[in-house]
Formats: sequence, C-alpha cells, structure tokens
Amino acid sequence: MFSGIIEEFALVEDIRHDKDNIDFTLRCSFGHELSIDQSVAHNGVCLTVVKTDGDRYVVTAMRETLERSNLGSLKVGDKVNVERSMKMNGRLDGHIVQGHVDTTAECIDKRDAEGSIYFTFRYAYDKEMARRGYFTVDKGSITVNGVSLTVCEPTEDTFTVAIIPYTLEHTNFCDIAVGTKVNLEFDILGKYIARLQSLRDMA
Repeated sequence: MFSGIIEEFALVEDIRHDKDNIDFTLRCSFGHELSIDQSVAHNGVCLTVVKTDGDRYVVTAMRETLERSNLGSLKVGDKVNVERSMKMNGRLDGHIVQGHVDTTAECIDKRDAEGSIYFTFRYAYDKEMARRGYFTVDKGSITVNGVSLTVCEPTEDTFTVAIIPYTLEHTNFCDIAVGTKVNLEFDILGKYIARLQSLRDMA
C-alpha cells in the first residue's frame, strides 16, 4: 500500500532482459536501507526488491507489468519516481494507492499557470472499463507515475492536473513533455463504488 507521495526519483543504471522479464538496477539515496522482498513503487508500479548493493538495488518487472505500464520504455539514465510502502502509524498525506497500474496515458498539453504547470493527459476510453470505475472525476484523486494528484477539467478520456514547483523539481514530472507516456492508477474507492453499483443493478 502506498500514498502517492513520492520520496525522490531513482536513476536507472542498468537494464537486463530475462526472457519476458526485465531486471532494472536503480540507485537512490535510500537504496542502502532496502532489503530483499521489500515493496517499492516505481512510477506507481509496485515491484519487489530482489537484490541490494549499497545505494543500488534490483527489481524485476514481468511481461504483464511491462504491457500495462511505461516501464518497458525506460532507458539507462532515466528518472523513476520511487516510494516505499506506507507505514500504518502516520498520516495519509496523499490517497490510497495500491501500486497496481491500470493503464497508460499520453501527455497532450503542458502549460504555465502563474507558478504551477498544468499537464493534460489522454488515455484510451473503454465504456466497459468506465463502468467498472476506470474514470476520473473533478476534484477526485488520480495517480500519475506514482504521484497522488487532484483531477481538474475531466472529460471522457482526458484530465488535467496542476503541478507545483516542488513536485516538478523532485519527481520525473520535470521530464514530462507533450507525447510522454505515463502510468495511471485510478482511485480504488471509485472502483469499489462502481462494483457495488453493478451488483445492485444485477439484484
């Protein structure tokens, strides 16, 4: 379980293919604190640490994860937003994030807004998936590359988020431009509500 509050970004130092899987070696300031089997979200994708070496560590992404996320397009030197799993003895500063990426979206607009930056993203709309809670609502929560954000200006297949300077500097939003692909996780509460409604309709 995660909160969507990114700790920092890690740098990709090595990428190795193992059949359908990819092993990523990354470096970050808390790498030496990690242990094998620990869960860490990478651009919003929950991955398990399989090896540690000082500030460097290795995680493995399987084919399904690569197909649903932007991890397969990572290159050596890329920045990856990272967050360790949430402690249950503190405040939930973001929202409930599972680390299970639902789909990807493309940045279609980026504009300055008097100190903040507005990013607009488009994802593939699917009517059946929308009925199951895969959609955005105004002032609702969305996770973009692991970052917990508030939705504004939602449409059937697009939404906009406002990024403050601190988030821009401390996450890989600093590298997002028009055409960049990002990971999305829709709000789990919306999915549960949609599921309950569907069961009610079937009764």
